[in-house]
Amino acid sequence: MGQAYFVTGTDTEVGKTCAAAALLYAWRQRGRTVAAMKPIASGCRNTAEGLRNADAEMLLAECSTTHSYGCMNPYAFEPPIAPHIAAAEAGVTIEIDPSVRQAQQLAEGTDRFVVEGVGGWRVPLGGALTTADLAVALAYPVIVVVGIRLGCINHALLTLESIGHRELPIAGWIANEVDPECARIDDIIETIGTCCAAPLLGRIPHLTDSSPARVATHLSLPDSIS
Repeated sequence: MGQAYFVTGTDTEVGKTCAAAALLYAWRQRGRTVAAMKPIASGCRNTAEGLRNADAEMLLAECSTTHSYGCMNPYAFEPPIAPHIAAAEAGVTIEIDPSVRQAQQLAEGTDRFVVEGVGGWRVPLGGALTTADLAVALAYPVIVVVGIRLGCINHALLTLESIGHRELPIAGWIANEVDPECARIDDIIETIGTCCAAPLLGRIPHLTDSSPARVATHLSLPDSIS
């Protein structure tokens, strides 16, 4: 396995999947072999092949490998609700170790590998477990997607602080302008950058075309992760 990253966000609906898919696309354009995993997804639709999540499918479409959907999204739940609630309703216990083993298999032989979390950094998975525990078990450097909107400075700093407390390296962060009406966007991004030692990997404007190829044009990857 080459380099692997855990992609998290400051909240739900901040563009984690768009950013993760754009990273995969950008790496493929550099000749890298890439794979991805979204271990847990809620808000899935019923298909003839089983439950399918649009975010997981977006990641799968950008992979160089030909793994099955079930391998990259082992925990799929239909209702668009918190995963621990969805899992309890389905009578399923989310376990971290099987996902870690699956990630290791998917990453084998790839140059770049991404695991996308669910929701924000501390989303409950059941019992005392959260997505932070999954990230710690994987032990990958973390990429944080910050949804730029009112209140995001607090969300970003709390997320970065919590990642630091779990002693995981932060590979970088991505500013995603999810609210085009947000005031002082430049100042917000500058403030977060001042407080974060990790590099800014991209600033994604509010786009009508959020395809991985389009989003990737707004990434700026340093040599360390390119």
